[in-house]
Amino acid sequence: MQRLAIPSPMERIRFEGREYFLKRDDLIHPDFSGNKARKFYHWLLEEAPEIRKVISYGSVQSNAMYSLSVLARMRGWEFEYFVDHIPDWLRRNPIGNYKAALENGAVFNEKKEMEKKRWGEEVFFIEEGGRQPEAEEGVRLLAREIVDWQREAGSENLTVFFPSGTGTTALYLQKSLRSLTLHSSLRTKVVTTPCVGGARYLRQQFAMLESDEKFWPTILETRKKYHFGKLYREFYRLWLELYRQTGVEFDLLYDPKGWLTLCETKLCESGGEILYLHQGGLKGNESMLPRYRRKYPEMDDEF
Repeated sequence: MQRLAIPSPMERIRFEGREYFLKRDDLIHPDFSGNKARKFYHWLLEEAPEIRKVISYGSVQSNAMYSLSVLARMRGWEFEYFVDHIPDWLRRNPIGNYKAALENGAVFNEKKEMEKKRWGEEVFFIEEGGRQPEAEEGVRLLAREIVDWQREAGSENLTVFFPSGTGTTALYLQKSLRSLTLHSSLRTKVVTTPCVGGARYLRQQFAMLESDEKFWPTILETRKKYHFGKLYREFYRLWLELYRQTGVEFDLLYDPKGWLTLCETKLCESGGEILYLHQGGLKGNESMLPRYRRKYPEMDDEF
């Protein structure tokens, strides 16, 4: 296996006239990167000789699903994934995360079949998006990288920002950063925005993993409500502009909502510096980008 690029690189970028630090977790590994590499880090190193198969469920184009298929391939495990439905056109013409997972040996079944299954000790189950306690190990490593960088760079007041699905990364990162900076002069906080649901949904996700609210990240929402997975002109325009101004490819599903939140809420004006966490997910662009191009063919695509 190719070595993981940990700690991941830190860059300085400029977007819309403002400077940001960018933590490039998308560069951890060509196939196993971003927040999924952090959340599944525990199982990458765990010996677990009894494990033969990994089971999970979620969207047919899930970033977590693809990362789990890579993990299973690396470990020599079988991987079975449950979805609500696979469109016939996608079965005939696989693309994106679905295609890559198939190439890694993933077996797909309908989610309704999950209840009929009986799992043995040789199988372990991963919650949708990796929302479970073992995810804390890899996220804690990320927190140490950030704090080490802060000390070296002399950045005492730092806001770490990124969009959330289940909120697992945001929660464990806030918890770990709080612990690591408790007796220091560093002021480091995590701010996130919900992509799958609203703030209420995200707080429910936090509560499943940590009951003490002092460890919860700050949640910001956009003025307009956006539906997860739906195509929006402003998302596409912002994504194209990000690439034009920074030269960095971002995820099309989560990052447009993240950067829109930064622009709308003017978080940069609250004092201190902003670190944007690039969580990978670029394999998903293989299916998202053609959808945007079909819907908005008139837009000047410079990508």
